[in-house]
Order: sequence, then structure tokens, then C-alpha cells
Amino acid sequence: MDYSHRDPKSFIGQPASELPTPALVLSKPVLEKNVQQLHQDVKLLGIDFRPHVKTLKSLEVTRMMLNGGKHRKIIASTLAEIEGALPLVQEGILEECLYGLPIRPGALPQLAALSKSIDIILMVDNDQQIDAVEDFVQKNRLSPRQWKVFIKIDVGTHRAGLVNSSPSLPALIEKVQASPTVSLYGFYCHAGHSYSCRTADSAASVLELEVKGVVAAASRIPRDHTVVVSVGSTPTAHVVQSLKAVLPDNMKLELHAGKSTDPHTYLYLYLYIYRCGILIILGNFPSNDLQQVTTTLVTVDQQALRVLAEVCSVYPERNEALINAGTIALSKETSDSPGYGRVTDRPKWSVMRMSQEHGILCLTGEGDSSKEKELVMDHFKIGQKVFLHCQHACITAAAHFVYYVVDKEDIVRETWIPWKGW
Repeated sequence: MDYSHRDPKSFIGQPASELPTPALVLSKPVLEKNVQQLHQDVKLLGIDFRPHVKTLKSLEVTRMMLNGGKHRKIIASTLAEIEGALPLVQEGILEECLYGLPIRPGALPQLAALSKSIDIILMVDNDQQIDAVEDFVQKNRLSPRQWKVFIKIDVGTHRAGLVNSSPSLPALIEKVQASPTVSLYGFYCHAGHSYSCRTADSAASVLELEVKGVVAAASRIPRDHTVVVSVGSTPTAHVVQSLKAVLPDNMKLELHAGKSTDPHTYLYLYLYIYRCGILIILGNFPSNDLQQVTTTLVTVDQQALRVLAEVCSVYPERNEALINAGTIALSKETSDSPGYGRVTDRPKWSVMRMSQEHGILCLTGEGDSSKEKELVMDHFKIGQKVFLHCQHACITAAAHFVYYVVDKEDIVRETWIPWKGW
């Protein structure tokens, strides 16, 4: 393990540029601004939200997103995230967690244990999962319990869930309703394919189609049964209002989303629709990344996460430099932004090739037809520290064992230890 991880607090008070490399650096002022703006927006729209903790897996960020207990629900992608968040239950600011993967038998023992401390909601998209839950309860001689479940609907991402036209969907709904062990909480879908949208209007069109599709799935439920319906996209406030017209009378709109520059435009949106209220659930809105910047709905300055790397060598003959941040430090995620990471103060230079521990800085010439005027020797030298914006904050953050948190002067003021594992 890097020696900096043995005593990360020893770097408090030092400039971020003095950290051992590679290092993950978070700007607390940017984090706070992103979160505070979102809190203001949901208050203005009269809605609540459920943050997703998969990006910056830490007590500090989760506590920040829950806003002192004004919002008491989260989504988690791993069991480690749920367990890591339990101190917030003890603090009285967290009550419920949706485990965001379709339930597998191997997760049930730990989820059952966790449910003694926090309300757990499960995700299902196959009738065998209901059998697994029922078998678990029977084999462990547990009292029949009503696990709340979301039925996952596939609206085009093709990652998980059933398409609305699937003949398996009515059978699954019937099985859930007949089960003595689970109860139907609602229908859930995630519009990951909407991330390719480049305007709020195009994403809103996707959203409208998704809402109609998932409401069609929910229409299989009797009108006197209240359910939550979740969909994901990028709408604007006027679209949110217009969508209410397509909803049955017993449903209301609830959003969970990432944050963009427009206070009425939500990135990485999931919608929950139900009778009792409105909820927003969010992903990596506190940190943001280059993938979101390319949508034009997030600005470069709204990125709170950077990776610090060091120049190991320079190659004038091929106009490239070698840094010590490769796939393990950055990930191989891509977007319309060139490469795998961009130098923050030299945006024409990006990590264009990588191996496990090596990154190659190349001139992308973005917006400049005169590439030859940008020479590597004029910009980089051996031993120089460089900050990089990453393509996908969720995956990059998962690779690091310490988050170095800086103030507006880029001085390390705190160190946060993320939850690791699955």
C-alpha cells in the first residue's frame, strides 16, 4: 500500500500539489456548492430526494447529501455501502436503503442482518428471485416478513429488467402479489441510454416515452394499490409538469437525479411516481465528471474530483509525456471528451493511451488546427505534478483508498476514507 494511505492525515495542511501520486483530490467548496444548489432546487420544486451513494462512498458525502436528515433514504449498489452508511442510522438521519441490483441468494443473509438496523428494499426482475427470498425465509426459519420489492423494467438500456412487452412481466407481478414474503413497492427503470442526449429537450423526449412505458407496466396493478414508478432521464421543469398529464390520478411525480447547471434541469434522472409524495434520487451530482460536461448540462467548474499524477518522462520526438496514472488510477471510461482524462490547466492535453500504471499525455488539439505549436517540452517536465479531470467519477473514485479534501486555496483540510468492497 502507498505510504500515504498509512497516515493520510499527515498531509493535512499541505498543498494538494505536494501529495504523493496518484492521489484523488476533492474540492469541498465545489462539492458543497453542487449539493446546496440541488437542495435549493428540490425545495423550490417541492420535492424530496434519495441520493445514490455509489460515487463517493463515504459517510461525509452521504451525510452532506442527506442534508441533516431532511432526506432519509439512499440507494446503494453494494452491501459494503449499506454497512458503511449505518452510522448515519445511529445519528438519526437515515432510515431506508434500496439495494440497487436484482437480488441474488448470496446477498440475502447480509441484507437480512442489515435490515435489523435499516429498512431494506429489494430489486427483482425474475420470478426465481422470489423463490430465492421465500426459500431463504423458510430455511432459516424466519417469521414471514414483507420484503418490499421494486420490479425492474428495461426501457432501452438492456442492462437489467424486463421489457414492458415481456410475457414474463405479468407472471412476475402475479408472483410478487401472491407471495407471503414480499410486497410490491413499485416499478423501477434506469435510462442509461439517455446519457447520450446532448440537450435537455432530447433527454426530455426520452423521459416522456419512458414514463408512458413504465406507467403502462404499473397499470397492471389494481388502481387501489399504491406503487412507486421509477424512470431515468434528463427533463426540464416544464417537462416534469407536462408529464403529470400522462399519470393516473393515484400517482404523483417524484424525481431522483444528478445536478446540472440549470436549477430545473436534472442529469441522471430517475422518476418515482406514487400517491403520497415526491422524491428525487441522485447519483454523482456532488462530484460530476467529463462525461457529464460533454452533455453541456454541467460546466467544467462543477467538477469537484481531480486525480493528481506526476510526469515520469517526456518524449519530444513523439510529442508525448508519461505519467504515473493509468487504468488503475483513472479507469478506461470514455466520452465525447478525448481520451481517459484531461489535464485541468492544459485542456488541449489528455491521457490518450494507458496501461495498468502508465498514462500517455498527448496533444488533442481540440478546437485548434495548429497542433504543431503545442510542444510537449514547453508544457511538461519530469517530476512535474499534473491534475486530471476524469471521465467517470464513480469508477475513478472506487480505485482510491483515500479522498484528500481541499479548500478553495487547494490546501488539504480533511481526509475521507471510502467504503471498499462489495
